[in-house]
Amino acid sequence: MKRLRGARRGAAVVAIALLAVTGCAKKDTGSTTDSGVKLVHAGKLTTCTHLPYSPFQAKDAAGKVVGFDVDLIDLAAKKLGVPQDIVDTPFEGIRSGTDLNSGKCDVAAAGMTITDARKQVLDFSEPYFDATQALAVPAGKPYKSLADFAGKRLGVQAATTGEEYVKAQVKQQNLKIEVVAYKDLGSAQQALATGQIEGAVGDLPVWNEYVKANPGKVVVAGGFDTGEQYGFAVKKGGNPELLKALNEALAAARSDGTYDTLYEKWIGAKPAAK
Repeated sequence: MKRLRGARRGAAVVAIALLAVTGCAKKDTGSTTDSGVKLVHAGKLTTCTHLPYSPFQAKDAAGKVVGFDVDLIDLAAKKLGVPQDIVDTPFEGIRSGTDLNSGKCDVAAAGMTITDARKQVLDFSEPYFDATQALAVPAGKPYKSLADFAGKRLGVQAATTGEEYVKAQVKQQNLKIEVVAYKDLGSAQQALATGQIEGAVGDLPVWNEYVKANPGKVVVAGGFDTGEQYGFAVKKGGNPELLKALNEALAAARSDGTYDTLYEKWIGAKPAAK
């Protein structure tokens, strides 16, 4: 019994020591760069995104997150003198501002369209990409427009402008289409590949990337010029210096040719100015 009591006493001492160590552990309360930019985690620019969304952000064969958005945010991180750290999180938390408000990240970069509704909860950078919506269908199918999907299932990614556009058109044109919303792009692509849906609507560059990766299986049958533009986002009213740094990095990239180089690398030939 004495040995048991001794063991318990020893365990209690260890527990107290662990509590002392825990109590003394330094909490990461973030930092501020020399240029006045507040960071939620010291020494790095934390980016919230939602994977996969190639060519804007996706994991390569080695598991590293790469893409157009990633390279552009890296320019801002370099300007701040810190590395970029990427957090994969559901898109709803990004577009609603929840992730930025809770301190999960400093900036959101997720191929996100700037809308008036999102401006109410997010501060956006200057636009960095002009986007249009695409209609993707299995190769050999006759579909060319939304009206062709009467009585059929059409996929979209939930909480996106693609979903908003399709649902608005269905209502305006009184189309008898079953719109199926998927939590992420990968799920929508899988549904199309396995015949669960007859087509899908989403951002053109993303579907172009999928078509290239699946030759002869899927084609872009049509497009919808919705006048959308992508922007990076920071906490509403919470980090004007970071917003300034993002805009300055974008402006410098456009001025010195870096933007065009990255655009061609990830998207393809840059469209002629309108």
